[in-house]
Amino acid sequence: MLQSLIDRTFRTRSIAVRLPGGRILKAGPGEPEMTAIVEDARTALAIATNPDLKLGEAYMAGTFRVEGGTIYDFLELTASQLARTPRPLGPGWRVRRALEQANDRAHARSNVHHHYDLTVDFYRLFLDEDLQYSCAFFERPDATLEQAQVAKKRRLIDKLVLSPGQRALDIGCGWGGLGLSLAERGARVTGVTLSTEQHRTANARAAARGLSDQAEFRLQDYRDLTEPFDRIISVGMFEHVGQPNYQEYFDTVARLLADDGVAVIHSIGRKSPPSRTQPWVRKYIFPGGYIPALSEVLPAIERSGLWVTDMEVLRLHYAETLRCWRERFLARRDEALAMYDERFCRMWEFYLAASEVAFRELGHMVFQLQLTKRPDAVPLSRDYLNNH
Repeated sequence: MLQSLIDRTFRTRSIAVRLPGGRILKAGPGEPEMTAIVEDARTALAIATNPDLKLGEAYMAGTFRVEGGTIYDFLELTASQLARTPRPLGPGWRVRRALEQANDRAHARSNVHHHYDLTVDFYRLFLDEDLQYSCAFFERPDATLEQAQVAKKRRLIDKLVLSPGQRALDIGCGWGGLGLSLAERGARVTGVTLSTEQHRTANARAAARGLSDQAEFRLQDYRDLTEPFDRIISVGMFEHVGQPNYQEYFDTVARLLADDGVAVIHSIGRKSPPSRTQPWVRKYIFPGGYIPALSEVLPAIERSGLWVTDMEVLRLHYAETLRCWRERFLARRDEALAMYDERFCRMWEFYLAASEVAFRELGHMVFQLQLTKRPDAVPLSRDYLNNH
């Protein structure tokens, strides 16, 4: 069974797999680029029958490892082959996806807790100083992560066309970094999150920087907000909304946005048609999460009555961001191990590697949408984005 799987997968590049007892399987042309080692027969059967879920689980358990490369190298090799032959989703996939993404208020809070309520000290091991946990913007190939995250925030704030004194809402505010940058530009900021750890950290950071009067971070579902805002921003949160809830999301943005307001939505997307969330990611990293196709997003915006006044696609910027995170995490892996355990560390390494590979090989990207109610709410040309 495993031989059949690798024969179907590896067509233009080569791999070897060493089974328990020493037997070697090979697939692809020429000499194998690396050897995958499967430690026991149970793992071999599990991977052969359900590779999308069981490969990651085997790596977490230590029963799958790579010789002659890293887990990133293996996933890059595999993804380069999977990209050549997309697999069908099977009957009933839209129904199953809807059940997987039933992000009502209770599920939304539980899903956020799963990932974002890890201690902030863990995220400090590999994020930039401002704790930006979303795609950076690399204006130059040699930019550092810190420089690229500053550039990302600057570009997003420029797209808001922000003026001092305006009321700004940050949906999914994280640990408060972007909201505090908005406050430093003179906005009166409300940030909402469902993570107790992020809520605590964001308000503590506001107090430490003397911005508590300008920036308030709430533990609240964005759907429960009632007050209007001149500017709305949402970065890295839309991936957690779930496709069945897109209309509610954009209707809420339209309801909360002032008539002359501007909203900017920054989200991971896919260049391919609609699909489902990868099973291992759904189980261990982002339950309820989904990477949308623009063909699923734009109809909901149209029905909400909002204008799409600007759209930008960032292609490899997130791949570079994830490379930085992965390298930083590996450099401080011992500190992560002291906080959690080996299985967790192997899970996180697999997650960062698989995510980077998705942007390099599998068509993932980031889109930024600027939305308004009026066509004249923003300048007529994009020159205002290039004034730095």
